[in-house]
Order: sequence, then C-alpha cells, then structure tokens
Amino acid sequence: MRDHERDVTTTGMAPWKSPVALSVTLHALILGIALAGWSWTSTDHEPPPRSISARLITQQEPEPSPVVEPDDQQKRDEERRAEEQRRREEAERQRQEEEARRIAEQKRQEEQKRLQQQKEQERQEAEAREREARKAREEEAARKKAEAEAKERARQKAEEEKRRQEEAQRKAEEEKRRLEEQRKREEAERKRQEELARQEAERKRLEAERKLREQQLEAQAQAAQRAREEEARRQQEAAAAKAREAQMLSESEKYQALIRERLSQAWYPPSSATEDMTARLQITLLPTGELAGVRLVTSSGNTAFDNSALGAVRSLSRYPIPNDRDTFERYFRQFTIEFNPRRLR
Repeated sequence: MRDHERDVTTTGMAPWKSPVALSVTLHALILGIALAGWSWTSTDHEPPPRSISARLITQQEPEPSPVVEPDDQQKRDEERRAEEQRRREEAERQRQEEEARRIAEQKRQEEQKRLQQQKEQERQEAEAREREARKAREEEAARKKAEAEAKERARQKAEEEKRRQEEAQRKAEEEKRRLEEQRKREEAERKRQEELARQEAERKRLEAERKLREQQLEAQAQAAQRAREEEARRQQEAAAAKAREAQMLSESEKYQALIRERLSQAWYPPSSATEDMTARLQITLLPTGELAGVRLVTSSGNTAFDNSALGAVRSLSRYPIPNDRDTFERYFRQFTIEFNPRRLR
C-alpha cells in the first residue's frame, strides 16, 4: 500500500482519477441515464456531454490495478450513487419543466382557441344584430309604405265622398230651383186666371148695371158678401198655415231630440277632447231616414275629435224622421248639428 501511494505521488494523480476509475464512473453514468428513461423530449435543454480529459504522463508499462481499500470503495460507491441520484433529480426536474412548458403551451393554445371562438361568436352576434337591424329597417319601410298607401286611399275616398256630397247638394239645389220656378209659374198662372176672372166679373158687373140698374144694390151686397167670405177664407187659410207651421215645428223638435239622443249614444269622444271643443257637421238624409251624406262644416281643431263625430254620424244606419213629407223636406232633408262634450245641439 505504501508502494502504491508512492506511485500515485510519483505520477501526480489521485487514485480515483486513474483511467480505470474514470472508465467505471463513465459506465455508471451511462447506466444511470438509461435508467432515468430519457424522460425529457426536447434536445434543446439536454445537458452538454461531459468530456473526459486524460493526459499521458509517462510511457511505461501498465501498472497493476491498485488495491482499493474498503473505505475508499464505499466512498466511491456513495459518490457514484449521489451522482446518479443528482442526475436522476436533474432529469426529473427537466422533465417537470418540460411538462410545465407543455401544459403552459396547451393552456396558451386553449386560451387562443377560446379567444378565437369568442371573436367568432361576437362576429356572429354582430351579424345577427345587423340582420335584425336590416329586418327592422325593411319592416319600418314596409309599414311606412302601407301607411302612405292607406292615407292615399283615405284621401281618394274622402275626395270621392266630397264629390258625391257636392253632386247630391247640386241636385238638391237644382230640384229646389225647379220647384221654386214651378211654384212661381203656378202663382203667375193663378194670378192671371184671377185677373181674367176679375175682368170677366167686372164686365158682367158693368153689363148687369147696364141691364139691371135696379139690381145694383143686390149685386153690391153679393159682392160685399163674397169679399167678406174671401177675407174669412184667407184668414182661415192663414190660421191653418200658422197652425200647420207650429205643428211641423213641434214635430221637428221631437225628432231632432231623438236624433241627438241617438248620436249621443253612438258618439265616443277621444281622451284628448276638452269641453271647449266643438265640431259642426252638416247632415243630409234620404226620405227613408238613411244617411245620404255628412260634411264637416266647422272643425274643432282636433282631428281625432272631428273623426269621432263623423264616425258617430256614419254609425247610424237609419235616422228617426217624421212621416210628414213637408216636415222632412223643411227640417230634415239637410240640417246641421254641433258636437260638444257637454251637449249636442
């Protein structure tokens, strides 16, 4: 042993650094790495291979293997096991780091995929909102078009109704003028006949005076009697006409009250109506009591109020009217009525 120690001292190399020891250590290292299973997958983080440097000191015959003491062998075994344990721990650390990087990469890819899905969902939602907005715009355009068409139809209908009412009024006025002219002609004919009769009576009277002077007093008395009878007849006709007029007026007031009651029941003023609003309407009826036409004479200033009054007038299928034709023609052929929330007159 002392000779061996002298040899080591002579070469200047520790016993465990001899080629044999280094060879054993290298094989043990390779075996430890193989046992670790090479768990890491990336070569970028592999530890650089360890190099073994050997320097030939002297050219001499190989020396016999040194005798190793048991304590030194145990120490080397412990060092070897410690080295293998360190390498296994290093390999495990690298494997865990690689696993952590893999998990982090997987999470990054999943986050990126989630963000892409979120963006795709937001894009689809934006497209859906755009489709809804476009649909709403199209529906709004269709609604406005329908409203415009409805307004145009209502305007045409109102114009047609106005033309019909004007035509009915024109015909009524023509009929009134015709009746008035006929009455004037009949009145003129009556007066002419009366004048002829008077002239004839005057001629006969003169002739009677010439023929029968003695009968003058009697003739005068008869003439006076006829005059008194004529005056009485005229007074009677005037009284009858006045009574007739009073009767017609009373009859008209009764039926006007019925009409106002019917219209009051059929009228539903709008919520925007006030007591100061008044709409004046002209109503034209047929002899059967059916509505021939209605016209807004004076507006209340509120379209809904005016339309509610017109709707109430048009809602009655038949109006109560007197049976007497003269009363109808004078008071109910055409008349006006005022709509007010407090009263109908």
